[in-house]
Amino acid sequence: MKLVIVSGLSGAGKTVALKQYEDLGYYCIDNLPLQLVGPISRRALRAAESRYDKLAIGVDARESPKEIARFPRYLEYLRSRGIETRVVFLRAEEAVLLQRYSETRRRHPLARENLPLTEAIRAERELLAPIASLADATIDTTHKNLHELREEILSQVPGGGHGKLTVQLESFGYRNGVPDDADFVFDVRCLPNPHWEPTLRKLSGRDPAVAAWLERHGSVKRMIDDLRSFLDRWLPEYRRQDRAYLTIAVGCTGGQHRSVYVVEKLAETLRERYEQLTVRHRELWTGTDRRKTQEPSA
Repeated sequence: MKLVIVSGLSGAGKTVALKQYEDLGYYCIDNLPLQLVGPISRRALRAAESRYDKLAIGVDARESPKEIARFPRYLEYLRSRGIETRVVFLRAEEAVLLQRYSETRRRHPLARENLPLTEAIRAERELLAPIASLADATIDTTHKNLHELREEILSQVPGGGHGKLTVQLESFGYRNGVPDDADFVFDVRCLPNPHWEPTLRKLSGRDPAVAAWLERHGSVKRMIDDLRSFLDRWLPEYRRQDRAYLTIAVGCTGGQHRSVYVVEKLAETLRERYEQLTVRHRELWTGTDRRKTQEPSA
């Protein structure tokens, strides 16, 4: 079992961090009383359910000062039980926290009528010192935007960024419209069209005869090479961001020959680097119920 305790100053990005852990498969609980961390951990261990293998718990200034002062004892207990526990603490400079509160107009959890925001921030820093002093990782979000913070969280999790991007390759026909969910759209209608070959008209780009016909044309190879180069250059950039899905659509006139062939060739390359890859040919029909085919990478 892995347990991550996420804490930090209000406005430093604790909620964003918890959401990122949730995306990484952690079962997340925000503002859990420290007194319940031990019982919940014991129950999760006894349950032996995979959903509790990874827990992320948010602890902040809403907890009582008495319980926060006892944090070192709670942490020692958890680790003595064999629970792999990691503490992540988020902080930011006071001026930046003041600006963030000004922009969001949120109320600081320690703010009172007779206590200005600056004093509340300083009081919170002192209150959370027992947690901050035991942090395995301290993340300063002063100069980080939302995406940079998520990348930082990913770097804190072994293998966290690997394979998180699911890529879908989709062929389509322009006569039926461009897919609504496409992130990239590539038009291959400029390539030679097997439709005008009577023996190939009823086949698709997945058939060897169509593939052989297209491979005789240098323009087809150049198009595929250019698309491969583009995707090789830019997909890793999306992978490093917080994107969970990316759809790459390739279209020709009818969505039966050229686009299907190009998608299949791109999939051959991308499968080597993206385990979570699916291939969909929107305009190919199977059976009499006219269902569209969709296949996983395997």
